[in-house]
Amino acid sequence: MATIEEIKKEYENLLTQLSDPELISNWEKVDEPCSSSRRRDGRRNLFLRPSPRFANARVFEELMKRKGFLEKIIEKEEELKEIKNKIEENNAIISAKEDPELITLAEAEIFQLSEKEKILEKDLESLMKIEGKGKEKMGNPHSVIIEIRAGAGGEEAALFVADLFKMYSKYGQSQGWKQKVLDSNQTELGGFKEIIFEMSNSDVFFKMKYEGGVHRVQRIPETEKGGKIHTSTASVAVLPKPKKTDIKISPADLKIDFYGASGPGGQNVQKRHTAVRITHLPTGIVVTSQTERNQLQNKENAMSILEARLLEKKDKEDSEKFGQKRRSQIGQAKRAEKIRTYNFPQGRATDHRIKKSWHNLEEIMAGKLKPIIEALSKYSNV
Repeated sequence: MATIEEIKKEYENLLTQLSDPELISNWEKVDEPCSSSRRRDGRRNLFLRPSPRFANARVFEELMKRKGFLEKIIEKEEELKEIKNKIEENNAIISAKEDPELITLAEAEIFQLSEKEKILEKDLESLMKIEGKGKEKMGNPHSVIIEIRAGAGGEEAALFVADLFKMYSKYGQSQGWKQKVLDSNQTELGGFKEIIFEMSNSDVFFKMKYEGGVHRVQRIPETEKGGKIHTSTASVAVLPKPKKTDIKISPADLKIDFYGASGPGGQNVQKRHTAVRITHLPTGIVVTSQTERNQLQNKENAMSILEARLLEKKDKEDSEKFGQKRRSQIGQAKRAEKIRTYNFPQGRATDHRIKKSWHNLEEIMAGKLKPIIEALSKYSNV
């Protein structure tokens, strides 16, 4: 369940989004004419097509509803705080023992205020329960597991994985999120063939869910002497971390192996077998973890990755069972399956789903993702 502080932070973010001039000016303009035909009476029939502004209209209405609900919680909390302050003031009068008449009045007021306090506490508790259930229905988990893997491009792709990891890490730090690396496979030049990490906070899934897909980079590698621009890719998957009740795994379904952890280039960095490999026998899913110095922690990390992948598999099967099409986040990590391009020579990042570019690539790679994530949240229907 979210805390009051988290709700107030979300409310401030909502006010920022609602102050967007484009969102305010366009929210009523839902449709636009696309063609017309002449009727017998000489008038024209206009055929309307949904306007791109429709996304803004729907988002505006959803944000206003959410704003109204959060205001109820914040107002109740402020009212409760005010009641508690008045009770403290009256208790101070009683403790002073200076004026018997004032003490009598203070005692009477404390009784009345205490009754109001009980009612407000029940009201606030009910609102917070609704808030918790609402987020549960929305599927907004408090933790996500992010997997970044090198695609096309060899060592340059591995270096790009490291850049993306750094970008998300810095963005997470700016949001106050907790982060933990669960597994990684580092290369000799400091890149990663893959890195898997967990991020935690009440709004982490809401903000990170749009990052799943293939990210493409265009730049001149440091090893390139001819100044030729290379294109490489990395795939990103954002998996909600399931609750313990969501996924049940039988110990009999697991094959667990322990081996020596390896560093860049494959050399053994520990003589003790602390790295863990878990195979889920019914599905054939294999996960590993070697980031920690003991088997137990690595086993816990590997189990977290396995649970997230099993939940993703279950969701996909459920979607197919009900005839719903579910587009894969990752595909095969080919250049053509990109969602975003980072063009270093032009200092530009372009998200191809919403056909929007930002010309502050250095800041974006330094973790300043807020404009991109806000833009994607407005067009959440893409």
